[in-house]
Amino acid sequence: MKIQVVIINFRTADMTLDAVGTAIRELRHFPSGWVSLVDNASGDGSLEKLKDGVLKAGWGDRVEVRGTPMNGGFAYGCNYAIGPALESDNKPDYVYLLNSDAFPENGAIDRLVEYLETHPECGIAGSYIHGTEPAQPSHTTAFRFPSVQSEFEATLGMGIVSRLLDRWIVAPPLPTVTTPVDWLAGASMLIRREVFESIGLMDDGYFLYFEETDFCLRAARAGWATAYVVESRVAHVGSVSTGFQDLSRSTPTYWYASRRRYFLKNHGRATLWAANFVYIIGGLIRRARSWLMRRPSHEPRRHMRDFLRFNLRFRKFPDGRPSQTENA
Repeated sequence: MKIQVVIINFRTADMTLDAVGTAIRELRHFPSGWVSLVDNASGDGSLEKLKDGVLKAGWGDRVEVRGTPMNGGFAYGCNYAIGPALESDNKPDYVYLLNSDAFPENGAIDRLVEYLETHPECGIAGSYIHGTEPAQPSHTTAFRFPSVQSEFEATLGMGIVSRLLDRWIVAPPLPTVTTPVDWLAGASMLIRREVFESIGLMDDGYFLYFEETDFCLRAARAGWATAYVVESRVAHVGSVSTGFQDLSRSTPTYWYASRRRYFLKNHGRATLWAANFVYIIGGLIRRARSWLMRRPSHEPRRHMRDFLRFNLRFRKFPDGRPSQTENA
């Protein structure tokens, strides 16, 4: 069985090499497997450091290191490795996406392969993700597809409304048993080759965020199920390259662009504007409640202002691709 592990690096070379090491260990039962390590135009010497690290570790026969000509985002970096592999004479049976800050535990890849091998209707399987320290909680990585209802629930953040819209919540409580889900975060995701043959590569029109959502939706529409496999465990640092969880920072422009692309591409302009309308209304109500109750809003700095600017185009707004000073 041939498994291609794809790891994307952006300015975290040391941690990325640690992730490669755990991936190599987990490929011990798959002697024909290999790691495709892609540096997404870090521009900080990462590519040379990765090549040197692979050479010193003696992984040269199992790790290929590639450098992209530009930082095109997560999907772009993945496609840069997956596309040539699928067109080669050494096609992988499975492609395993692993974040550069994610570290599979013993048997993590084995469990994903076992699930897909015994569930032919399933095309994508992902792991249970948790923090790197014992006290850190599980990471929410199993989701429902976004909808107009979920946009209102998410931005409003009011208990009674969340209970009424429970079946549309994008991030429900994590399953405690292996089960089908709508979509998974790409920190640890195993994909059948046949899924790519059915629907093509990931959409690199997304710079970051919503690319996994889009990919799993396309797979579902083509008849491929997605599963969350709790027996496969992976430790994950999270947001090392993006810093998106830091609420003191503004929401990256590419989040707004990716959200817009997802709704417009998959559901049309009317649904996009319905989702925008309820998001704005819910956000304004939430802000008013927070002000009246003297509570923090728990959203990134200037988030709603930038949401309005981007979606209503009060003035020219960036297209979502980062500048050279904006991490990806």
